[in-house]
Amino acid sequence: MPELPLTCASGATALSHLGVIRARGADAADFLHGQLTQDVRGLATGAACFADYLSPKGRVLASCVVLRRAPDELLLLCHHSVLAAALRRLALFVLRARVTLEDATPAYAMVGLLGAATRACVPEGAPPWSAHAAGPACAVALHPADGVARALWIAPAGEPAPQADAVDVAAWLLAEVRCGVVTVSAPVADAYVPQMLNHESVGAVHFHKGCYPGQEVVARSQFRGSVKRRTALTRCAAALAVGDEVFSAGASIGTVVQSAALPDGGCSALVVLPTAAAHDALRARSPEGAPLQIEALPYALVSDV
Repeated sequence: MPELPLTCASGATALSHLGVIRARGADAADFLHGQLTQDVRGLATGAACFADYLSPKGRVLASCVVLRRAPDELLLLCHHSVLAAALRRLALFVLRARVTLEDATPAYAMVGLLGAATRACVPEGAPPWSAHAAGPACAVALHPADGVARALWIAPAGEPAPQADAVDVAAWLLAEVRCGVVTVSAPVADAYVPQMLNHESVGAVHFHKGCYPGQEVVARSQFRGSVKRRTALTRCAAALAVGDEVFSAGASIGTVVQSAALPDGGCSALVVLPTAAAHDALRARSPEGAPLQIEALPYALVSDV
């Protein structure tokens, strides 16, 4: 598995591709508990988790880091391209719940930390999705990429960012792909159940928390063994974009769900493929396109939930 370049393995970069939905009110946790795939009600103040927001058909509309800032205040950090649609849909179900929802992106600064730069904010070896507060700021440990530690730092706008060398945002975007955890963006929103994105294997789904939109589809997919498509980590000599098709034997069989440029050319990409296609000869973007090479995922797919 290729490593991130040493020049990009440690440092910090601002994350403009993420946005923040803020939920405030006495019923904020209960409301989000009934809407997301995670046990938000059981999330302690100051803690974080990874969760999906689904359609009634069980398709992922947005993936988000959920941070409980206070008993009555939670933040949902998601890709900016899906924020507005997710916020509109959530608002439809507020009804009489004592909760207000808003796009709070301008009120917060978000910084990605790589390598040694994470150590000032996150203890070495901290498990993914654990939150570590320092005053008004908080750092959430993420899945590593090629062995490089990663964390997401968030604080009210105007707070001093962590002291670290600057890295190009391209290094962070590559690490997002190499860690194997799909961040859902607009081109692939409402297309896949969580298991097709391997999200149940990286902590996004609580299978015993009770009902939420799409819960029956997710449970049926898990317990009846009906997941026939999975996300694979790949690399390709050609540049790929989210939504590009992947072909085998002349037929379109998969889709790129996240990609980032490699420093030596080409790209690394997360691709949803049929599980039976793991050993097929794959081509990107057309039946005669550049070959696509499957690499080992950096985590195991879970079977016992």
